[in-house]
Amino acid sequence: MKKLKRTLKRFFILVFILVAFMYLNNTSLFTKDTDREPFLLAHRGLAQTFHMEGITGETCTAERIYEPDHPYLENTIPSMEAAFEAGADVVEIDVHPTTDGEFAVFHDWTLECRTDGEGVTREHTMKELKQLDVGYGYTANNGETYPFRGKGVGLMPTLDEVLSHFPDQSFLIHIKSNDPNEGELLSQYLRKYPDERLKELTIYGGDNPIATLKDKRPELRVMSMDTLKGCLLQYAAVGWTGYVPASCENTQLHIPEKFASYLWGFPNKFINRMENANTRVVLVKGDGKWSEGYDEKEDIGDLPTNYTGGIWTNRIDIIAPVLQK
Repeated sequence: MKKLKRTLKRFFILVFILVAFMYLNNTSLFTKDTDREPFLLAHRGLAQTFHMEGITGETCTAERIYEPDHPYLENTIPSMEAAFEAGADVVEIDVHPTTDGEFAVFHDWTLECRTDGEGVTREHTMKELKQLDVGYGYTANNGETYPFRGKGVGLMPTLDEVLSHFPDQSFLIHIKSNDPNEGELLSQYLRKYPDERLKELTIYGGDNPIATLKDKRPELRVMSMDTLKGCLLQYAAVGWTGYVPASCENTQLHIPEKFASYLWGFPNKFINRMENANTRVVLVKGDGKWSEGYDEKEDIGDLPTNYTGGIWTNRIDIIAPVLQK
């Protein structure tokens, strides 16, 4: 009986030591405060937003926008300029390859929703896409009026035009397919840019093109659902020790607010660990299903205390001034 008691006592002491180590090694309470501010990621630049009720992957969001309170259209250079001027640190853009070797900056797989064109975006030349009106389909009142019709002609840029217009700014580039060949095409396309410029870019998209891109250009920061799951599942297993798996290096992590608190060391120790692995952490609103962002002033109150990572927003014009105060 005495031997059993000694064994149990040692067991509970070891458990206590282990639990104490896990807590002390992962709490942010003793993490040194930094002067670093959160960075703001403007989804699609400064864009028209829309209500989310009943939304699906097939919904034409241009047909359900709120009454416009600014003149900017997503994925255009004026929109990106406005986003950076408002306080964005990173702007997210969408790209499609064209039949003449360019990459068009445009969100939709097809043209009918937003433009006066027809067909699959990537089945056109850039010259053809340049002739379209990217504001054609926007309406806030079920088609009674179209406030941007005629104002978006020629505003669809190439990726090269964007990167040349903003030579020092950071972008999150979204590959809008799961075609591995697209990773190869983008790899070749980006060879004209120096390493210093590429450090300011992150590429995300389907698992297949991102795997190809990672293989061809390992120095690029990339992200896909595979890379996200690979990192977070391994980190869940070993992160309590402070160890960061190789799968978490040189990537970007979009963490839904709903699940963030379950990560070892979240927020600040987790963020610091990932930064040491050249990985950016971006917090998204809710469960992250439909690009939900921190879009209202009240949303800032939902951020962790002294949070220093990235913040995903669809309304950089609303959120940046709040944080700057």
